[in-house]
Amino acid sequence: MRKTFPKAGRSHPDVLAEIRARKAGDADWRGGRVPLFVFKADDAVDEIGRAAFNEMFAENALGAKRAFLSLGQMEREVVEMGLDLFRAPDGAQGFMTTGGTESIIMAVQAARNLARAERGNAGHRGNLVMPETAHPAFDKAARLMDLEVRRVPAGSDYRADVAALARHVDGDTIMLVGSAPCFPFGIIDPIEALSKLAVSKGLWLHVDACVGGYLAPFVRDLGRNVPDFEMHLPGVMSLSADLHKFGYTPKPASTVFYRDAAHALHHGFDADVWPNGRFATTTIVGTRPGGAVAGAWAVINHLGREGYRRLAGELMAAIDRYREGIGAIAGLHVIGDPHLSIVAVGSDEVDVFRVAELMAAKGWVAGLTQRPKGLHRMMSLLHAPSMEQYLSDLAACTAEARTASAGFAQIKATY
Repeated sequence: MRKTFPKAGRSHPDVLAEIRARKAGDADWRGGRVPLFVFKADDAVDEIGRAAFNEMFAENALGAKRAFLSLGQMEREVVEMGLDLFRAPDGAQGFMTTGGTESIIMAVQAARNLARAERGNAGHRGNLVMPETAHPAFDKAARLMDLEVRRVPAGSDYRADVAALARHVDGDTIMLVGSAPCFPFGIIDPIEALSKLAVSKGLWLHVDACVGGYLAPFVRDLGRNVPDFEMHLPGVMSLSADLHKFGYTPKPASTVFYRDAAHALHHGFDADVWPNGRFATTTIVGTRPGGAVAGAWAVINHLGREGYRRLAGELMAAIDRYREGIGAIAGLHVIGDPHLSIVAVGSDEVDVFRVAELMAAKGWVAGLTQRPKGLHRMMSLLHAPSMEQYLSDLAACTAEARTASAGFAQIKATY
């Protein structure tokens, strides 16, 4: 039966008790059993982010320029700190959004609007050229704006094939896309080479650093191999990076940056079409939680570069242990050579989808890739305490899947 609107209210303790009871059946993300969705640094970071969010719980970031000037100031500072982190040139601009998808949609809109302005053709359709590993948020943007998406097979190393991408570019291309890293395999595309291609053809290159943006610079500081992807590369016209992933800030918070004012000019929405007068926003949504802005500002200032570098070191040490453990399980291998936190695991010997089913029976939420088949995890510090249990269960489930596969093969052979 459909739930009806309640006739009478319930007490505060009663309502909260039911919420907690319902949560009891959710996956145990605190125990590291969820492969993505939640990111936590440590209790201290979590506490300051939560406290800052609640400090601005009622405030609306839509009113940051008129009513809640403190939010406007904090938002500007978060953007400026991001521009510094991503080595943006003088004159670059940026905005906060509610997530990576919104950041990408805004960047695609800006590229489309600039292309139409330059062509003087409001009906120009345009196309986006990207490796097959790029996030579906670009397809979502394209559907909203009636743009064509050209997905190109990646190279054997799962990185963007720059030469192949170049062959799909034509006079209607409005954006070239690279990832830092790509979501399926955690591998950073050759952004420097894509930048050179973009410059040579006069293209807008967008770098999707939604996953890696607030992690990669600090991993590089540790002396690890992290290819350049930031805005000092001359072809990078825009870059998206999520604060609420490895910036460890409260949701919903992301950022999108533009190389200069000419590109940022086409980002926002501005209309004067109704009795109230002008209505302008820099996001798709109107109302935004002020707590997300305050939380981002608080966490960045609490951690600083040293804090983020420390967390990056702890995370990469855990990932090293994970990859070592995968290598010790017969029949499994890491897909490609991930640069950061995402690790996909495949097999030439067992059905990893069957392994995933067996792991799910043990309470582990499975993330998957389908081409090639893989077990997908966006590793975070939440996964470190349960690492050995996960690897032990994974070894057992892989052995069980291997036995089942061998038995099936024997049945087929004798049929």
